[in-house]
Amino acid sequence: MNPKISDWHGNRVWLVGASAGIGAAMAHELAGRGARLALTARSRDKLQALAIADALLLPCDATDADALRAARDTLVATLGGVDLVVYLAGDYVPMRADDFDLAVAEKVVTVNFNAAMRLTAAVLGDLQPGGGIAFVASVAGYRGLPKALCYGPGKAALIHFAEVLHLDLAPRGTGVWVINPGFVATRLTAKNDFDMPALLTPEAAAKAAVDGFADGRFEIHFPKRFTRMLKLIAHLPYCLSFPLIRRFTGA
Repeated sequence: MNPKISDWHGNRVWLVGASAGIGAAMAHELAGRGARLALTARSRDKLQALAIADALLLPCDATDADALRAARDTLVATLGGVDLVVYLAGDYVPMRADDFDLAVAEKVVTVNFNAAMRLTAAVLGDLQPGGGIAFVASVAGYRGLPKALCYGPGKAALIHFAEVLHLDLAPRGTGVWVINPGFVATRLTAKNDFDMPALLTPEAAAKAAVDGFADGRFEIHFPKRFTRMLKLIAHLPYCLSFPLIRRFTGA
């Protein structure tokens, strides 16, 4: 369904959202496999702190379409093109109906979804057969979950966007991937006040994501023991899935 990428040596990879969490861990993982990296986050200092030799640093706000286009221009001028673009930027605020905040919700959706479309618009003409673009979404996009009132919808939209983009680009040999992690120990999930089953370190998540490109599948999801359960629930009718979700989450 997608190009199979197992040899990363010399591949030009642009990671957007690379300063912390899975993004930072993926930068180190790919550097160790020989990729040529371009790294984007809002803070140049945090990108420099990764200490990845020869990485091209392109600091900008991922929600700023003009800044993304300028970063893309610098990348192409410096590296001569790009083989794979990965959108990792994200935001998370636990939210339920009783504390719904429209301004916060719109901000979270902008980072998790709208900015990914803005990045796509900036690089779409650069994507070539054998490479492509990947989006880090979440298993929270499979089906509505408690406390994900502003997080889940943006991730669900991102999964849908990737699916449609894949239908258009796959016949050209250009890949579109969606990466759906379960719980990963980051500053964002540290906001949760509940047990997170099958919690992964960012390093384990990054390795699983990078390894997943070798299979050529559209979706890379992990850890399987957790994501497969959520996939099953997502395929059940609502009359069954809603009670199961309430039971498992205590909602």
